[in-house]
Amino acid sequence: MVTAALVRPEVDRREVALVRDAQRGSARALEQLFRLHWPRAYRAALLVVDDSAAAEDIAQESFLAAVRALDRFDRRRPFGPWLHRIVVNRAIDWSRARTLRREIGAEAVPEAVAPARESGERADELAAALSELGAEHRAVVVLRYLLDYTPGEIAELLDLPRGTVNSRLRRGLDRLEEVLR
Repeated sequence: MVTAALVRPEVDRREVALVRDAQRGSARALEQLFRLHWPRAYRAALLVVDDSAAAEDIAQESFLAAVRALDRFDRRRPFGPWLHRIVVNRAIDWSRARTLRREIGAEAVPEAVAPARESGERADELAAALSELGAEHRAVVVLRYLLDYTPGEIAELLDLPRGTVNSRLRRGLDRLEEVLR
């Protein structure tokens, strides 16, 4: 099922040309796609995992996975949301694995990066509050409120029912409110 929210007629023609050229093997086009989408891919991973080194690895691995699957990518769709889906799913997997490692006694990875929209003390509070959320709730909150995706787009990106996205948003926001009090 493809929703109208993610198949936009106004898809950037430059991006379509870059994807087409990359599909044909252009290293230059791949580099330009990387430069265009790296900041938001990294930010999405960072906001989900709250660990800058892990976020960098996740964003890089996600971009490589996207490049490997580029021949199957539909150029009528925007590249960014497709890449974000890969990034967020890998970030959720990483967060789940980190939780499991903590449960079995492994040392925790240092965490201390604030979301880019906030600054100063409030950013520290928000970063700490986000880290209190489970990976699934953190992912939808980050996608909705920090990366500006609609609930419908999030449902499509994460391959979830819209009701599940709305439920995770509500529970995530309720938990954030508790933590920030």
